[in-house]
Amino acid sequence: MKSVHQLTLSALFLALGLILPFVTGQIPNIGRMLLPMHIPVLLCGLICGWQSGLIVGFVTPILRSAIFHSPMMFPMAFAMAFELATYGAVIGLIYAKMKSKRLTSIYLSLFSAMVCGRLVYGLVMTLITTFLHQPYSFEIFMTAAITSGIPGIIVQLILIPVIMLFLYRTGMIKADEAK
Repeated sequence: MKSVHQLTLSALFLALGLILPFVTGQIPNIGRMLLPMHIPVLLCGLICGWQSGLIVGFVTPILRSAIFHSPMMFPMAFAMAFELATYGAVIGLIYAKMKSKRLTSIYLSLFSAMVCGRLVYGLVMTLITTFLHQPYSFEIFMTAAITSGIPGIIVQLILIPVIMLFLYRTGMIKADEAK
C-alpha cells in the first residue's frame, strides 16, 4: 500500500512540475528567476524518498519540453534533467539520514541539494558546450546557475520548509513516514 501511495504522490509532484511554470506566464526570464519546476522535485525527494525524487527530477523537464516546448529540449531541458534529478536524489538521501526531522534537517538537506544540483548543472552544461565547441565560462555558470536564480532560491528556502512544517503539523505526513 505504501508504494501505491508513494507512486501517487510522485505523479502529483510530476504534474505540479509540469503545471507550475505556467505561473510565470511562459516568460522564460521569469521562469529562470523563480525556478517553479524545482519546488515539486525538492518536495518529492523529501516526502517520497531519493529514488522518486531522482526519477521525477529527471523526467519533469524532459516531459515538459516534449509537451509544451518549454524549456527548449537541448541544451536546457537536458541539463535541467540532470540538475533536478540531483536535487531530488540529494535532498531525499540527506533527509532520510537525519535522525530528527526538524527545521534544521530540512534546511541542511535543501541547501545541500541546491549546491549539488547547481554543480551538476554546471558540469553538464560544460560538457554540452565543449562538445558543441561553444564557450561556457565560470562567469556564465555563475550567472545562469546562481545569480539569475536568486529570487527562486529565496522562494525555495522559504516555501519548502513552510510546506514541510505544515504537512507535519497537520498530520498529513508523519516524521517517521518521511523518506
